Amino acid sequence: MLSKNKIKYIHSLELKKNRKEEQVFVAEGHKLVGDLLGHFPCRLLVATSGWLHMQESLVADEVIEVTQEELSRASLQKAPQEVLAVFAQPVYELNPEVMKTSLCLALDDVQDPGNLGTIIRLADWFGIEHIFCSVGTADVFNPKTVQATMGALARVKVHYCSLPQLIDEVKGDVPVYGTFLDGEVIYMEKLSANGLIVMGNEGKGVSVEVEKRIDRRLYIPNYPQERETSESLNVAIATAVVCGEFRRRML
Repeated sequence: MLSKNKIKYIHSLELKKNRKEEQVFVAEGHKLVGDLLGHFPCRLLVATSGWLHMQESLVADEVIEVTQEELSRASLQKAPQEVLAVFAQPVYELNPEVMKTSLCLALDDVQDPGNLGTIIRLADWFGIEHIFCSVGTADVFNPKTVQATMGALARVKVHYCSLPQLIDEVKGDVPVYGTFLDGEVIYMEKLSANGLIVMGNEGKGVSVEVEKRIDRRLYIPNYPQERETSESLNVAIATAVVCGEFRRRML
């Protein structure tokens, strides 16, 4: 049976300070939980009997079978799906050297959890294994972010650090790209198979300190260019366009 204390504990993990203190995060739904099981230690798994009976093997510190009604009381979602899990947060080594041999993303104060989750999912699709986030970027373990990744957290490592310091460590050794309204048209520029792509804040773009360190300024043009159009692209959409163009060159 799912106790009131367990429900209270799960709901407490909506707050970043509690997730940080417990070093855990919440994931919900059979697809997402299924993708994450085996990649991160599972501290608590709450599921219906139907979901549990479909599992051949299950490794979790604690498993609680519940009714759909009980799951609804524990869930952080409006429409819970069969299973909820509390996983241990991963701890990754911060190694700037990966930019010398692979393409990486940097997010400069991306605020919206949904945008962050979508970008992580995009990175997974385009084979980008490392994302470096400024300390002002949304929390990767926010439940909205986790849900938006659709399981990509199992394959994409997200690091939080000082972006100016990170770029300074590799400056001159790897190309550092950024998107700007006064940049060079991305479709006309030479793009590399390795390096760092910086994407900026939804409203302010790339911060001044980071911008000073970018040596390849790119621009995604609207079409046709003389036509009046939206002021800018959503940061997740822009990331998809940029990553797609980089990978197209590798084919």
